[in-house]
Amino acid sequence: MTGFDCDIVVSGGGVAGLCAACVFGQAGFRVVCVDPAPPVTERDADGSDLRTTAFLQPARALLEEAGLWARLAPHAAGLQVMRVVDAGGPVAEPRVIKEFDAAEISETPFGWNLPNWLLRREMLARIDELEGVEFRPGVGVARLFTREAEARVGLSDGARLRARLVIAADGRNSPVREAAGVHVRTTRYGQKALAFAVTHPIAHENVSTEIHRSGGPFTLVPLPDYRGLPSSAVVWMEEGPEAQRLAGLPEAEFEAEMTERSCLLFGPLKLASRRTLWPIISQVAARMSAERVALMAEAAHVVPPIGAQGLNMSLGDMRALLELAKAAPERLGDRAMLEAYHRRRHGEVMLRAAGIDLLNRASMVRAQPLRDARALGLGAIYSLAPVRRTLMQMGLGARA
Repeated sequence: MTGFDCDIVVSGGGVAGLCAACVFGQAGFRVVCVDPAPPVTERDADGSDLRTTAFLQPARALLEEAGLWARLAPHAAGLQVMRVVDAGGPVAEPRVIKEFDAAEISETPFGWNLPNWLLRREMLARIDELEGVEFRPGVGVARLFTREAEARVGLSDGARLRARLVIAADGRNSPVREAAGVHVRTTRYGQKALAFAVTHPIAHENVSTEIHRSGGPFTLVPLPDYRGLPSSAVVWMEEGPEAQRLAGLPEAEFEAEMTERSCLLFGPLKLASRRTLWPIISQVAARMSAERVALMAEAAHVVPPIGAQGLNMSLGDMRALLELAKAAPERLGDRAMLEAYHRRRHGEVMLRAAGIDLLNRASMVRAQPLRDARALGLGAIYSLAPVRRTLMQMGLGARA
């Protein structure tokens, strides 16, 4: 297209933004990806993102299409079983344990887990291989002006780009979303999540374990062995003041408390990284698009980290937008395409956000009768095989 500096400007160099750059670059579009903060791509470096991402089954095809899966597969830990534990009795010990096995619905695992810092490293390496993709770290979107036929993007380094489409993948406080005038509805739970890695003497055997008591789930997700020991990524959700207290504990005291919270299912837990703290909110944009702008990932939706839905919803956004772009590349970023994108994604996003909201509220309850009701509900769902299989398939989000 003459007159355009690129086809797509991607605002955001997190996992979703870098993945979008790879996906659309591999599809033949000219992409410029920008982010004001250079990505940290080493595990123990200051500022590294120690959270992990579980790519569910439907994500693999998109990653393969983008040329990413071959890079990621050697570092991934499979998620064969999703174990849900209710430890909401008077004593912090398991009273209901139910395992959802991917073998009931598929010949492959539910998904594959990888650290976010490593994802950034491998995605940047893939971008270097793509001739039509340029990544500009340390540069953000400063101004956005759109018309029916184009978007004009002013960058923080003074550069200006003319593009056919701007993808907002720049987080929950998205500057592009705000510049486009799209409003969001935000729910605050008063929770925070501690994210860190641990080692443990009992092997995880590719089982992801979510333990419910109160304050939010304590989730251990399989990682490859670390220094010769079984390892897991942990997300520990608690009410804000309690999470702050835990974050400030000396290491030995913290290990004692997290081992107790894990119900000793994996033996004594040992920290294998620093602790990071993240606020928990639910947020959904009023629209998935605006003039010449497509919203995706946390610019469009933020959900609590339950059921590995967050980035997989983002990849659902990416897949839908890619299909529309490939079906009619000459209409990239026009009104009809972006309206179709909004219709295809917004309803599902709202439905999944509402479901995760309910699950999170159920995990937070402190009153004993409510915790007892939660345990009964888990047992009832699990005992009905057709319901159990349907919920597993819905959790995978195979197609919108």
